[in-house]
Amino acid sequence: MSASKSTPPEVVTLRVNGRVVTVPVGTTVAAALGAEGVPVSRVDLGGRPRGPVCGMGVCFECRATVDGVPDVLTCLAPCREGQEVVTDA
Repeated sequence: MSASKSTPPEVVTLRVNGRVVTVPVGTTVAAALGAEGVPVSRVDLGGRPRGPVCGMGVCFECRATVDGVPDVLTCLAPCREGQEVVTDA
């Protein structure tokens, strides 16, 4: 008798380099960057592009500034409502 209602997926909205991005709850910042077509989060001292490699916080290649904190490992950082992410690349 009761119709099952599907609930919309829970999402969070953040900003990536000033652009509004909405992702499902539980998405890492690195995954949000990739989904938005931002595969590079920084450049090394030689100017070479760097981005997530290991996805588990070992390589340190995915660092970005998150909520004003530099060098956050984006592969380990969950997206949060209102978060500001700035890449160096």
